[in-house]
Amino acid sequence: MAIHPIEFRYGTEEMKEVFSENHRFNSIINAEIALAKAESTVGMIPQEDADMIEAHAKAASLERSKEIENEIHHDMMAVVRAVSEVCGPAGRWIHYGATSNDILDTATGLQIRDALDILDAKLKCILQVLLNRADKTKYLVCIGRTHGQHGVPTTYGLRFAIWASEIGRHIERLSQMRPRVCVGQLTGAVGTQAALGEKGIEIQEHMMKYLDLSSVDVSNQIIQRDRYAEYFCFLANLATTLDKIGVEIRSLQRTEIGEVEEAFGSKQVGSSTMPHKRNPIKSEQVCGLARIVRSAVEPAFQNNTLWDERDLTNSSPERILFPEATILTDHILKVMTSVLDGLNLREDRIKQNLSMLHGINMAESVMIELTRKGMARQDAHEIIREKSMEALSAGQSLASLLAKTPEITKYIKPADIEKLLSPEEYIGTSVRQVERVIKKLSVFI
Repeated sequence: MAIHPIEFRYGTEEMKEVFSENHRFNSIINAEIALAKAESTVGMIPQEDADMIEAHAKAASLERSKEIENEIHHDMMAVVRAVSEVCGPAGRWIHYGATSNDILDTATGLQIRDALDILDAKLKCILQVLLNRADKTKYLVCIGRTHGQHGVPTTYGLRFAIWASEIGRHIERLSQMRPRVCVGQLTGAVGTQAALGEKGIEIQEHMMKYLDLSSVDVSNQIIQRDRYAEYFCFLANLATTLDKIGVEIRSLQRTEIGEVEEAFGSKQVGSSTMPHKRNPIKSEQVCGLARIVRSAVEPAFQNNTLWDERDLTNSSPERILFPEATILTDHILKVMTSVLDGLNLREDRIKQNLSMLHGINMAESVMIELTRKGMARQDAHEIIREKSMEALSAGQSLASLLAKTPEITKYIKPADIEKLLSPEEYIGTSVRQVERVIKKLSVFI
């Protein structure tokens, strides 16, 4: 019986597989195989026994491990016994010199590595969509808004480029944190490697090399959870970027604004009672699930404050946090990529909103020109502010009022005022900025 929505509603099959019971079990077995190989490399156990373990360990079954766990009530020792059973005499060396979390935490490192591979590919996919959008709309002028109010013009290309730049930083963060979070250890009961003797450090290095993981420099019984806290902060940061994009799309799809629309299928239903509705439900889903991803950060930090060389309070939260936060982040990343790829831009509404204030929102342009022509900047600000408020109150165009103001026409000809109030003439370096972002981030594609 399915209970958690991840089981039937959210998540991609590839990311769910990474955190499935079978994949976790296989990751643990791979860590045990690497341990035996490393110990044989330094002469601690016979080479032929390590070969036997490598050849037969994967024949162990999750079902048999669960049977044993029901008897002994220790998950890691149950796996050790299940693997030992299928390895014949060589099974005596399984888990030699290790403690549970040497294997369990190393298996987590393998899962994180696999998860980051998936997220990295999807980040590059959404980046491609954003760069394509930015390039195609770099000349599409629209109204800029601050505090929910009309400001000076911007472009849709610049908006997409800003989001692309943020995704680019997430790709960089992912790469930079890999060696810190895709990590394993072999340090023994309290971190001294006493059970491994003088070759403990060497064995650990060989083991992690076989697994293609980074190796801890020092630890106690567990890998220190600051590493995992960084991982969950990354997921939360990424989810928040997607949340931010979703919020903007939802805002721009408001009936009163209507500049963008999520793709809406020919048979899609928007409401069970209002047949006309076309709701931004995908963006809303992204925004909602981002809250769950961010909620993983606080327990992830608390998992780093354990007693002495370790206690068990981190274990139960992590069984939930890793699959839930990672699967949901992967899910909303895929959803938002689809939203952005199919996003409909309504250029008629974009143009309509751009001219809604009849040039009043272009007041800054005139103020800058007055200052450039010789008026004191503060004086220019005040006279333009007064005329803007007058135009708003009277419902008149700013151009008509400015053309009748001698203090302004002294510096600017009435014919030039219209040009200064043209949105298309006041987008600064936005096109160049977009092109610069595209050039910089194209290396990730």
